[in-house]
Amino acid sequence: MRSAVFGPTGIDVPLIGQGTWNLEHDDPDEVIAALDAGLDAGMTHIDTAELYGNGRVEEMIAPLVRRRRDEIFLVSKVLPQNASYEGTREACERTLARLGTDHLDVYLLHWRGRVPLEETFRAFEALQEAGKIRAFGVSNFDVDDLEEAVNLVGEGRIACNQVLYHLNERSIETRVIPWCREHGVAVVAYSPFGSGRFPSLRTGGGRVLASIAERRNVSPRQVALAFLVQQGQVFAIPKAANIEHVLDNASAGDLELTRAEMRALDDAFPVKPRRDLPVL
Repeated sequence: MRSAVFGPTGIDVPLIGQGTWNLEHDDPDEVIAALDAGLDAGMTHIDTAELYGNGRVEEMIAPLVRRRRDEIFLVSKVLPQNASYEGTREACERTLARLGTDHLDVYLLHWRGRVPLEETFRAFEALQEAGKIRAFGVSNFDVDDLEEAVNLVGEGRIACNQVLYHLNERSIETRVIPWCREHGVAVVAYSPFGSGRFPSLRTGGGRVLASIAERRNVSPRQVALAFLVQQGQVFAIPKAANIEHVLDNASAGDLELTRAEMRALDDAFPVKPRRDLPVL
């Protein structure tokens, strides 16, 4: 499993991690078995949030976290309506209790709401000083939001920006990824398979994916993941609720596409600039 330093944290993190969005709908024993297999395969980055199942997902994965905490790069997120100074600190304590741990590796603002960023970041800094979190970051931030964040806390403080990114949604490549590279902020791709809209063989892009996958003796999803994380300073957190899918995802961490393959995918899935960054 290839890895890279996660933004300014100095921590080496695998390029492919494990997302947990919507896992509350799956069997808890199968979820734990899948996450266990992912850890064994090197996918030590596990991402969750208080939003997921209204805290249920954090509770579901707690047995794994308690058993293997030292192996896990653990990330969770605070909802914007909870992101006041006191609200953020209280939300973090609830998350820690649900997860059965005394600290998070990174704590994110899930998306920007009405609470001034200064309040949220002041709470993050207090949590960091108290040892409750090792680092903090943001999610669903566009460049203007990122600029404001850095102006508030300074360079080298924002660990990552977690954003929607998949082959049919590449708008972050125009501004967000270049900005994050310039400022040393990790980019974390959520929903890297398009949330149920993975390119099928009925589309030209899907056929290009399948052709590359067949030549390389891998799956189309492995090719899609490899494309995203080969952009540089990009990590991906696909969700998988069974062992077979987890191991398929993990194998993408060792797949390096050729320049010709990257160009073919670039042509098949052109960047479509958007006015606003999508938020899920």
